[in-house]
Amino acid sequence: MGKVIIVRYSEIHLKGKNRGYFERVLILNMEKALKGIKHEIKRTSGRYIVDGFDEFSEDEILSKLKKVFGIHSLSIALKVETDMDKIFAAAKEVCFTEGTFKVSAHRADKLFKYDSMQINAEIGGRLLSTYKNLRVDVHNPSFIVNIDVREDGTTLIFNHFHKGAGGMPAGTSGKGMLLISGGIDSPVAGHMIAKRGMQLECIHFHSYPYTNMQARDKVIELAQVLAKYTGGIKMHIVSVTHIQEEIHKSCNGEYMVTLLRRFMMRIAEELAKKNGAQCLITGESLGQVASQTIEGMTSSNSVIKDLPVLRPLCGFDKDEIIERSRQISAYDISIRPYEDCCTVFLPKHPVIKPSLQSVLEEEGKLDVENLINKSLLSVETVIL
Repeated sequence: MGKVIIVRYSEIHLKGKNRGYFERVLILNMEKALKGIKHEIKRTSGRYIVDGFDEFSEDEILSKLKKVFGIHSLSIALKVETDMDKIFAAAKEVCFTEGTFKVSAHRADKLFKYDSMQINAEIGGRLLSTYKNLRVDVHNPSFIVNIDVREDGTTLIFNHFHKGAGGMPAGTSGKGMLLISGGIDSPVAGHMIAKRGMQLECIHFHSYPYTNMQARDKVIELAQVLAKYTGGIKMHIVSVTHIQEEIHKSCNGEYMVTLLRRFMMRIAEELAKKNGAQCLITGESLGQVASQTIEGMTSSNSVIKDLPVLRPLCGFDKDEIIERSRQISAYDISIRPYEDCCTVFLPKHPVIKPSLQSVLEEEGKLDVENLINKSLLSVETVIL
């Protein structure tokens, strides 16, 4: 009797003739997540079995696989030879000694002489005889003894399903460039798009020395949270200090955020195209702050030449975003009180509904191309 972890995939079963590609990417991502841990992954009929690991690694493997997109659920199971006595011995190990239960058997091996109903009856009867405080409830049991008879002569017995990350395997839906700040929203936006199979790269804009190195380190930590779900992230760190200083010196201060946002989008698109990313991703939520009105978004979009801009949080309110931030373990990092570049030279009354004409007039006071080129020369890239 040994322990294994059963891995069931999510939407991949809907992919028809392309399913093999998605399965190969998923197993590569699982191997990447478990790098350095002794294990073996085997494929069997619509699921994977993780075997050959040391007992002390069980919790670590489970924790890492829960963050792999494309996995629907996982179970820690006992694996035995397909023999009724051995199945019963394992069932006793996963069975509680009191409460209500049922046995749920699935027989993939049609050569085994007992069918699913017979296995349910036989093992359920033996458990009732062994534990006098048990009773059967097939409609609403307090726990279930699951028995999975496989085609290879082994049977898996387990009593719990752990929820996986769901979605599609990272890397099956192209690559996107996430504009990541030190706030709550952008890491959640990145997580949501990565869940749909997109590989992420990140770009972060800083205003050193107006912002300190702690603010920078905070954003790196947030990117590392996302990297646990994506198998790694490349992050580009870009200075916009000179741009903010020039806007502050030459333009109407009420347009600081709007103008800075346009520079960020131009720089992000340039780096995205250089690195093979096919879209930009932002954490904007409609109406949440002054720069996230439809007019502000229109202004930002107007500088983009080739790539789509994805805003997965556009219809979310703040409470929904905070809840998702907590779920991915980013919230406690995001709320650390280190300011990012968007708070530098922040006007008391930023323009809320900028007309594109007025934005262009203010931007005309700046040497846009040279300011962008200077930022591109400052790029620092780190691999997380």
